[in-house]
Amino acid sequence: MRAKRSGMRCNKPKRKQAVREGTAMEFINSRAAKAAKLPFSQAVRVGDILYLSGALGNVPGKLELVPGGIVAETRQTMENIGAVLKENGLTFADVFKCTVMLADMSRWAEFNRIYITYFDPDRLPARSAFGTNGLALGAQVELECCAYSGNR
Repeated sequence: MRAKRSGMRCNKPKRKQAVREGTAMEFINSRAAKAAKLPFSQAVRVGDILYLSGALGNVPGKLELVPGGIVAETRQTMENIGAVLKENGLTFADVFKCTVMLADMSRWAEFNRIYITYFDPDRLPARSAFGTNGLALGAQVELECCAYSGNR
């Protein structure tokens, strides 16, 4: 016995519908990011949430990592994230979730020593961390974040 077609449509939202309902997406890139012609946006705002792409410890505007190993890369990664947050009127206090990717999980403690200095100790974001077998540019760390922008 064949099921009757009910005429119901899939509930999968379409972009056109999302815009009409007030949930527009904004794709965000600084001039430096546009000049680098990377195949992704630095951040995308959907409603009250700013989704930041994974950041590396690269020299701003260049596709080269800062020298000095994981400590220097972690510090520059955090500074790069801070710059994107600032361009969007936000700070690290607005970050509520981070995902950490490390080329070597044995360097987790070194990463953490730098990472925690950017947050209030009573307001650390929810976080996941995992090891990878390779990151862009041969980086030792990559970090992506989500920030709440509803108070802006």
